[in-house]
Amino acid sequence: MCVGLFGVQIVWGLQNVNTSRIFQTLGANIDELAILWIAGPATGLIVQPVIGYLSDRTTGRFGRRRPYILGGGMLAALALFAMPNAPSLWAASLVLWVLTASINIAMEPFRALVADRLPEEQRTAGFATQVFFIGAGAVFASALPWMLTYWFAISGDAGQGGLPQSVKLAFYIGGASLIGAVMWTVFTTSETPADAHAIAARSVAHDVPTAEGAAALARAGVLWVVGGGAIAVIAATMRWEREIYLIAAIGFGFGVAQLAAVRLRRAGRQSLGLLEIVEDILHMPVMLKRLAVVQFFTWFGLFAMWIYTVPAVAARHYGAGDPASAAYNAGADWVGVLFAGYNGVAAVMALLLPALAARIGRRASHALCLLLGGAGLIGFQVIDDPAMLWLPAIGIGCAWAAILSIPYAMLASAVPPHKTGVYMGIHNTFLVLPQLFAATILGPLVGQVFGGQAIHALALAAGSLALAAICTFTVPGSADLRLAHRA
Repeated sequence: MCVGLFGVQIVWGLQNVNTSRIFQTLGANIDELAILWIAGPATGLIVQPVIGYLSDRTTGRFGRRRPYILGGGMLAALALFAMPNAPSLWAASLVLWVLTASINIAMEPFRALVADRLPEEQRTAGFATQVFFIGAGAVFASALPWMLTYWFAISGDAGQGGLPQSVKLAFYIGGASLIGAVMWTVFTTSETPADAHAIAARSVAHDVPTAEGAAALARAGVLWVVGGGAIAVIAATMRWEREIYLIAAIGFGFGVAQLAAVRLRRAGRQSLGLLEIVEDILHMPVMLKRLAVVQFFTWFGLFAMWIYTVPAVAARHYGAGDPASAAYNAGADWVGVLFAGYNGVAAVMALLLPALAARIGRRASHALCLLLGGAGLIGFQVIDDPAMLWLPAIGIGCAWAAILSIPYAMLASAVPPHKTGVYMGIHNTFLVLPQLFAATILGPLVGQVFGGQAIHALALAAGSLALAAICTFTVPGSADLRLAHRA
């Protein structure tokens, strides 16, 4: 069931390591990279809730989740084959949007599939097993260009301003590996076909609001619309980063959708189609609301780490600030090894998490791992010898294992089984929004408040993970959920 995620993570690994290189090779300036990278979180924000909603309602002999896993995987593989051959910047940007949309189509049903197929007592182990394959895929993808260059003598030099042959070949191998891994999951995992009549009976997801309740929802929708518009106007006036316009559009769009849902309910519509996602957001379980806060601080910290670890290590440990210098590239190469290392630690730690969660509980396990990750990020500030930075990587790997498994196990226990897909997708939006927020504020923060010292952004990331650990204890535990279900 989890083998396909090995291929999915190869996609993310190749994308994360090589996308900026591809863009810059095609002429992108350094200040354009953030807006070009926005494809990842933006497509995840839109695609995953929609695919979750559709897969919850898909009927047929192939099951609910597997058609999306197979279709998304195949489209992503084709995009991988195309990405290193993009002839221009706009073509590469377009392929990136296709790639991220496709892999998000495949990614969300993997989470729901585990929740569908496993009983409550096995879900922590199931999501931890997913992390094992995710970690293995990330290590393979991170090391693949290096292996091709040093093990198989494939050229790692860029000829005439193009990409190295080793990078192109890595994308081709990644695409083929993705197809094989996804097909393994699709053709070796069974699903119980969904009952079309049961789905139709459940299409009325929530009670029709009273006149007073509908008025309150309408007022809230207006506030979202006005708030989104106001943010856009202020951003234009103050000349803020372009990413802020996406946040404004999200708020504006959610308000419009909420007003449309209220209008249709008032008109007597029993089924709202995709607008039911809006009602699902408004009626989120308490577990998901509390997890949203945890995930905000968690993914803010992770995004800061991914952006600033390379310049932080290059400046702090190699004394280099010029990206063209040999010392800077040596630091960047070492960070690549460290990132592969923390993914390897996560793969191993995932095998230990079920036993830890059984002993001290999911909340305490998650908080402990987040604190280890925060300590690892602080390690980049206090450790002088770059050769010893593998110690912080261990702490980050422990946090990464928990981040990719325990929240999903918590969520799967708290949402209605017939809405697992859509709520897994909604949960993903709480991973994306902090990344958009971080992309908006971290640049001015590092440049103006931290004096251009990227190492301080890692300290900020450590504090953010610590806050996430504290907030974890506000999430209802298993005993709380059982009491709520009985009530």
